[in-house]
Amino acid sequence: MASSRFRGRHYRTGEVVEVAAEDGRIAAIEPIQGAEDGLWIASGLIDIQVNGFAGIDLNADSVTPDDVSAMVRALWSAGVTLCCPTITTGSAERMLRSLRAVAAAVEADPSARRGVVGIHVEGPYISPEDGPRGAHPLEHVRPPDLDEYRRFQEASGGRIRVFSLAPELPGAVPLIERLAADGVVPALAHHAAPADAIRAAVEAGARLSTHLGNGSHAVLPRHPNYLWDQLAEDRLWASLIVDGHHLPPAAVKTFLRAKGLGRALLVSDAVHVAGLPPGRYELMGGAVEVGASGRVSLAGTPYLAGSSLRLCDALPNAMAFAGISLAEAVDLASLNPARLLGIAGDRGRLEVGQPADLILFGLNGAELRLAATVAAGEVVYRGE
Repeated sequence: MASSRFRGRHYRTGEVVEVAAEDGRIAAIEPIQGAEDGLWIASGLIDIQVNGFAGIDLNADSVTPDDVSAMVRALWSAGVTLCCPTITTGSAERMLRSLRAVAAAVEADPSARRGVVGIHVEGPYISPEDGPRGAHPLEHVRPPDLDEYRRFQEASGGRIRVFSLAPELPGAVPLIERLAADGVVPALAHHAAPADAIRAAVEAGARLSTHLGNGSHAVLPRHPNYLWDQLAEDRLWASLIVDGHHLPPAAVKTFLRAKGLGRALLVSDAVHVAGLPPGRYELMGGAVEVGASGRVSLAGTPYLAGSSLRLCDALPNAMAFAGISLAEAVDLASLNPARLLGIAGDRGRLEVGQPADLILFGLNGAELRLAATVAAGEVVYRGE
């Protein structure tokens, strides 16, 4: 019987505890009286939107199952123990190739099988307008197609768990109904939808606003507009990219207050340049620039093109921007994604019986230092 023990300050109580893991699950959590520890301990993070990391691009023409497995392992350095590899707008052939690569990795590699909770498809059924389309290639944007969705799902081995699309497009509502019936989370993204289209999408089963506040026009009417409509819709959750570039602090605070901490979650939206030094790189057939601050933009423009965020670094940002506690920030990146995906009974909690997926970290103001990531009771990453 494999066993291991980890000590740190419980992220909810601040009490020093020892977490005992046996056969990959938490067997006991015991307080240690009189002990002091500078590290915090929490459940591993769940990133439901990650396009690439550490030089690995899931949406490259050359992506392989080995690339998917390597990305899952690279994400341990971000405290992520469970993820949704994200396949974005491209030709049908390229998207099918990426979906098959994820499916093959999960089937062949225990690390990928343990670390991939499902696939997030973002596009190609999005607005063709500049602004809402974001960095998605216009030549591959197209209307919703139920038959193509079925081909996507078949290629993935039934692993699509989140599907982001524009609700105002012809055919969007029937597709949302199909997604919901299949147990997929229908999500609104990269759209310019009027209020009635958002309402129709929610009635059909839409549950999430993907990276709310991004993938939108630079300038909007004061009111009404699709940000207010989504914020006011209590049946929609919201995912947020809290890297200091995609949303200003006031927006993060306002969005979290409008949605409430029970209907929001943090995502990285990381692209393959995450974890790489500043410079110029290729992405989706074009060039992007990574600045010294980590901002990723289309080369020569002010437009964002994904992020270089480590999800663990979103925790202190959320705390500082919105004035929330460490426990609340951790839940936004662990428990809440698990709740959205319907797996909170077995993921996202630091409790006896849960998988021993853990992070140990130091926290100094706005800086988080990841000391270790634990997956199924095994230390898979050690920080400096």
